[in-house]
Amino acid sequence: MKKLINKPEDVVKEALAGMEALHAELIRVDYESQVIVRADAPVQGKVGIISGGGSGHEPMHGGFVGRGMLDAACPGEIFTSPVPDQMLAATRAVNGGAGVFYIIKNYTGDVLNFEMAAELAAAEDIEIASVVTNDDVAVQGSLYTAGRRGVGVTVLLEKIVGGLTETGAPLSAVAEMAQRVNANGRSMGMALTSCTVPAMGKPTFDLGENEMEIGIGIHGEPGRRRVPLASAAEVTEMLVSPILEDLELKAGERVIAFVNGMGGTPQIELYVVANELAKILRRKNVTIARSLVGSYITSLEMAGCSITLLRADDEILKYWDAPVYTPALRWGI
Repeated sequence: MKKLINKPEDVVKEALAGMEALHAELIRVDYESQVIVRADAPVQGKVGIISGGGSGHEPMHGGFVGRGMLDAACPGEIFTSPVPDQMLAATRAVNGGAGVFYIIKNYTGDVLNFEMAAELAAAEDIEIASVVTNDDVAVQGSLYTAGRRGVGVTVLLEKIVGGLTETGAPLSAVAEMAQRVNANGRSMGMALTSCTVPAMGKPTFDLGENEMEIGIGIHGEPGRRRVPLASAAEVTEMLVSPILEDLELKAGERVIAFVNGMGGTPQIELYVVANELAKILRRKNVTIARSLVGSYITSLEMAGCSITLLRADDEILKYWDAPVYTPALRWGI
């Protein structure tokens, strides 16, 4: 195992310290509760937005804390759900009197712990609403999940809902928008290599030199099938076809297209995939209205990519375009 770490057990806390040291104008870190909070939180009269999950998927979620996106993030240990106490501490830190909204990826530990945190918060008279993202078309059930996994749509949803909350929208409108985004987005990923959790010191799964996994999860969960290595054009087709089928996109529609790296794939290769995606959508007469290309929801150093398509209307595009100022995503400032 070759990693730029000190001790495996200190990776998460030391990474949080590094984030705070370099982004103190955007975030603060509660080390006792292990929570990343927007620097000016709580914002009075604004719905607070919280997400979280196991570490190892950076920049998600801590890198998306700031104006126009998340108000707080709860990082668990690597590939391990955060605990309810973290979520409750984050809820208290961002509660500006308008309620708090939870964005939860569909992994069993995340769902159960956020539900428990919501009950604890309700006992303190904090109004809570939530969405569970479940956009992965690869499998209906896998390790860590009951039903579809929450993956790339989570990033897009955090940005869009984050833009909406900056307008002072009520909690009910935030919940409605989140449900709409989740219902209109689909994702699928693949892996060329495994990844190594520092505490384990060995690859999460075995993948032959001439093999790739189609439909992989962000923790290395099994996908749809293991197949021989193929070209970028063939891989893109394997990922996009199930998305288009499930989303039932029609000619003339618009999408936000998200080509995501899993942590070990260079940007040049992601743009090769983006080019193949653009060609497929042009043939379908589907317009890419906005795009995001880069490593935003990763699996440590795994090589591979995922593709997310989100059906977009004028309102969704409005809040996608709204200013955002976080460590990992910023525009319009």
